[in-house]
Amino acid sequence: MKVDSRTEKRKLGDIGENVACEFLKRRGFKIMERNYLKKWGEIDIIAKKSDLIHFVEVKSVSGSVSDVTLRDNYRPEDNMHPWKLKRLSRAMQTYLLEKKLDCDWQLDLITVRIDEKNRKARVELIENVII
Repeated sequence: MKVDSRTEKRKLGDIGENVACEFLKRRGFKIMERNYLKKWGEIDIIAKKSDLIHFVEVKSVSGSVSDVTLRDNYRPEDNMHPWKLKRLSRAMQTYLLEKKLDCDWQLDLITVRIDEKNRKARVELIENVII
């Protein structure tokens, strides 16, 4: 039997990314790639809709989905620190160069609030985040 060595944070993140992918697919996005990783940054989801590439950062937290603010007014989007945006920007530039893509793109943020007890999630898409 294989032992799951992922941390609880990583398990929560994986659940959030799976929920985010399903959310995007239901809205007509095509998932091109997941977890594009370079030593200088990672892109959680790369999706396409129409002729626009969407680089999607997923932020997940657990707690009751009825709680708007969750623990002590913490919101998942508050985790988008300047250093995180810089790492994302470098990874996005690398991806576009590596794939030889010359097209319009944007950075989106998906927040996933996971209520594990009730097996529900609330998803919010914040489009076109300014880097």
